[in-house]
Amino acid sequence: MNRRTAVLAALSGVLLIAGCGGAGGTSPSGPAGTAAAGGAASSAPKTSTAVVTVEPQNGAEGVAPQGALKVAVAGGKLTKVDVTDPAGAPVTGAITPDGLGWAPAAGLAVGTAYRVSAEAADANGLSTTATSAFTTLTPKRTVRAEDNVVTGETFGVGMIISVDFAGDVKNKEAAAKAITVEASDGTVVKGHWFDDRRLDLRPESFWKPDTKVKVHFRTKNVEVSPGVYGATDRDEEFTIGRSKISEVDASTHQMTVKKAGQPDQQIPITAGDDDNPSWNGTMVVSARSRMERMRSEGVPGLVGAGYDTERPHALRLTSTGTYVHGNPNAGPAVGRYNMSHGCIGLLDTAAGDPNSAAGRFYADSIVGDVVTVRGSVHKQALDPANGLSGWNLDWARW
Repeated sequence: MNRRTAVLAALSGVLLIAGCGGAGGTSPSGPAGTAAAGGAASSAPKTSTAVVTVEPQNGAEGVAPQGALKVAVAGGKLTKVDVTDPAGAPVTGAITPDGLGWAPAAGLAVGTAYRVSAEAADANGLSTTATSAFTTLTPKRTVRAEDNVVTGETFGVGMIISVDFAGDVKNKEAAAKAITVEASDGTVVKGHWFDDRRLDLRPESFWKPDTKVKVHFRTKNVEVSPGVYGATDRDEEFTIGRSKISEVDASTHQMTVKKAGQPDQQIPITAGDDDNPSWNGTMVVSARSRMERMRSEGVPGLVGAGYDTERPHALRLTSTGTYVHGNPNAGPAVGRYNMSHGCIGLLDTAAGDPNSAAGRFYADSIVGDVVTVRGSVHKQALDPANGLSGWNLDWARW
């Protein structure tokens, strides 16, 4: 054996020993191998036992905006829920006290895509997530809601908010909940339906002066009738001004004007005659007109010749044509006898004298002021739906 052969043989022995024993002389199937396998298993991530479900399912379309969105968890508790619209604006909602569910605080917008991301943790603190994306339905038909409020205006203490829908409302409870009134002094306001389209809202008694009032319309996600949704989302605000309540006594032909609850002045008037008596009851000024055309056409139960004339300083009280207005023909009658077709007439000129009794009363009046009539020979009760006359309906029936 030469020197080269001896070296190769020696190297082969070394390699053989290394290949059979390795450092420490332990095989992979021995204890060291078992420990390595166990270490790998202990570092592997564990799966949370919490299971989150989101309704509607991912990709759903034509989803109802009310009641369809729900997040729930089994085997754990929700820790976070985020719902956003296409602009990234969040949908307000809250996790239930038991941590098992979440729902939005209000209905969703129609025709809108939403994304949901929910997280939950099990008893060991291991988290899991779920996501969903869906689109709400686009209504085939909508109806608008309009009211008599002018934002920024000041109204009298008798102001009633009267809402008219452009179509019949069958789901009245849902529609009423979508229109809320917020008063700065916490006054409770309730609504009353007079028919399928008209909802009036008022407090139990007259507003307090200086009250700030906000009206919130959120009807766009409300199915007001089968297949028909609201079309109005807006906010309005107004202020209640001073208290002015005018009390008309048709039997004595006098009107007592009270401000802040105290008599301020007494004005002689003429009311409706025996054939066309004035309504008894509480009415509210719903409109003001410097000069108003008045026609007998449409006045129910009119006795005698019809009329078509203009009268100055007109304050409308009912939808059937009752006004407090200036009457240039009332000179001999005011304070003595009743001669009108049902209106409350005050001294004035045909052109409307701003310094006349009617002119001064008109200038000091605003929409929402109260006019109460008693002493008339009218035998019928004033319909609470006739103008803003809802104060004639007691709170228990409102």
